[in-house]
Amino acid sequence: MPPRAPNSDNRISHRLKLRDLHILFTVVESGSMAKAASHLAITQPTVSEAIAELEDAVGARLLDRGPHGVALTIYGQMFLKRGLEAFDALRQGMRDVEFLAATGAGDVWIGSSEVLLVGFVPAIVQRLARDHPKIIVHATEVNPSDFDFQKLRNRRLDLMLGRLVTSEIDEELSKEILFEESFSIVVGAANRWAKRRKIVLADLIEEPWIFWEPNTAAQSSLSAAFRAGGSELPRISVVSASMHLRLALLASGNYVSSIPNALLRYSAERWALKILPVNLGVKYPVGIITLKNRTLSPAAQLFIENARAIATSLLVPPERQA
Repeated sequence: MPPRAPNSDNRISHRLKLRDLHILFTVVESGSMAKAASHLAITQPTVSEAIAELEDAVGARLLDRGPHGVALTIYGQMFLKRGLEAFDALRQGMRDVEFLAATGAGDVWIGSSEVLLVGFVPAIVQRLARDHPKIIVHATEVNPSDFDFQKLRNRRLDLMLGRLVTSEIDEELSKEILFEESFSIVVGAANRWAKRRKIVLADLIEEPWIFWEPNTAAQSSLSAAFRAGGSELPRISVVSASMHLRLALLASGNYVSSIPNALLRYSAERWALKILPVNLGVKYPVGIITLKNRTLSPAAQLFIENARAIATSLLVPPERQA
């Protein structure tokens, strides 16, 4: 179907239905009309009719049908993008009204790296709940440093928290640096190195280390610190990105690892950890990523305000905080 210029905005307003848009989104997400019909609990002819009506209203073919399912045309790709934006604007409008009508009630959806979910994010949630107990925070693990922004682009998240890599923040995304993250070398309180006042990295080369996964910023920085001190890499016992595994092993008193200071501020005492007097000299920016040209709900804006306040407290080194 060749594209046809719409006659007027009035034509679109009369023929474009939100229900049909929702059906289109479901067809694209599921990959076929049959699967979309099953998911929506409607018949396949109903799905086909809704897509046909949309294409007639828009004046262009939105989907290519084939034996293996459907695929968006170039017109469908643009229409889907703007359709998602329109749905999101309506959803945000409903959330704004709910926030006002329910005297401060609302929802905020965030994605964050595991490191921040263990310490920094709980601090934000508790501070937010103190003044706005009716706000519900929906948190999921998504790592911005892996450039996984799909849920943010699809408007399933209001914002993401994590390490910022400027080269990967494209023109559709907006970033705000909250603080500069640094790392400390950590052992359990029962470890033989816990009470030493003077230590260099070379002293720890024979200890069992928990390393980050290869090619991560944390591991690259730690490896660089060993090389800068003229040492080879230490004996590796565990390689994992799991912060919970790392903390549990460190608490046993048998391992050494590097830990982000933003986490240590909230977990060092809980896990009986001891920060060793070794300066890694590693820093990287941590912040908030949002979609440009998207108005956030009042609940999301309050979450960001509280994140800024908690980030300010991180200017004090963890070993000096009460």
